[in-house]
Amino acid sequence: MDTKQPEGASRDEDRKSGFMMRVRKFNLKEVLTWQLARTLAMGQGLAALICGTAVTSQYLATSFGVNTPMMQSLFNYTLLCVTYTTMLLCRSGDGNILQILKRRWWKYLLLGLVDVEANYTVVKAYQYTTLTSIQLLDCFVIPVLMILSWWVLKTRYRPVHFVAVCICLLGVGAMVGADLLAGRDQGSTSNILLGDGLVLISATLYAVSNVCQEYTVKNLSRVEFLGMVGLFGTIISTVQMVVLERNEVAKIQWSWQVGLLFAAYALCMYALYSCMPIVMKLSSATSVNLSLLTADLFSLFCGVFLFQYNFSGLYLVSLVVILIGFITFNVVPTPVDHTDSSSSSSSSSSSSICEEDHNNDPVATQDDITKQEVAVRITTEEEEEEERRKSDLSDAVGRSTKL
Repeated sequence: MDTKQPEGASRDEDRKSGFMMRVRKFNLKEVLTWQLARTLAMGQGLAALICGTAVTSQYLATSFGVNTPMMQSLFNYTLLCVTYTTMLLCRSGDGNILQILKRRWWKYLLLGLVDVEANYTVVKAYQYTTLTSIQLLDCFVIPVLMILSWWVLKTRYRPVHFVAVCICLLGVGAMVGADLLAGRDQGSTSNILLGDGLVLISATLYAVSNVCQEYTVKNLSRVEFLGMVGLFGTIISTVQMVVLERNEVAKIQWSWQVGLLFAAYALCMYALYSCMPIVMKLSSATSVNLSLLTADLFSLFCGVFLFQYNFSGLYLVSLVVILIGFITFNVVPTPVDHTDSSSSSSSSSSSSICEEDHNNDPVATQDDITKQEVAVRITTEEEEEEERRKSDLSDAVGRSTKL
């Protein structure tokens, strides 16, 4: 008498056996690759640059009474404009700045506006809410990034990616808890609701800017993105500085220390903007922002030595937890959903490129066609000669058999 197992039990056994097979085949060397180590190191380098901007801004505000976020951003955008916009001016063809502006000027204008306001609103939030609120609500950029990446970039996340994000956010929670225990709940409480709203707006704007940056870097070029952001960012930040900060700029007591701090801030921001597209091309916008969660920790470690902050062991725990979450997120690649529409659009774009090449270089195309025709003729003649030899050989064999 045969006993049949229920289908549910057999499925459970298949899942267990499949899980055991995966565990046996697991190789740590295949997970901890050089690519992952490079992405981790470059991400922490970006976090160190953000730490540099925070430390210089803190010195300007506390030691010299300078509070001009738009002027500081203007120096960064000016450096980007001088470097990358000039490179676009020297290009020819479709990569030239005039051709780019002719096709996509309004898109880069909006992108520059989003980037400038994202930097401005998060600095403005410090005047109304506490540091703890800013650190917590600034993590809102992660879920917004994941939603925009799923919608715009067609990125499909797996359960392990959501687990990794939760691990990173747990590390941020440990950092905030350490701040509360150390008595570092600094900032203003004049209008907490407004300040928290500004942080959420800043996080959303940063998410939009980063998704656009990832799309531009992976589909167009890094130089085009930085050149256009530098151009429009310089224009927008100049106008906004004149309107909002002209009185603060007039009050600055200039000295070599103030000039050095402004230069250090601008160079850190310039290096951050220049290197972030490289890391983003290796990984993704979500991965980069997960690595940037350690920037606050680096700032705290610097503050222990420079501003006499109280140290807590939870800071180290938070750093380790965030790094574990970052590694977990990057271990499993994020697949991209290639829909029929995207494939058809890509085929149409490739055909248009072929048409452009045909129009731009008709002589070369005609030569290629001629070479292909000659090759086909030679191949056909060789095949006919081979068939003749086979037929002659078969006739000779037949004659010998008759004899």
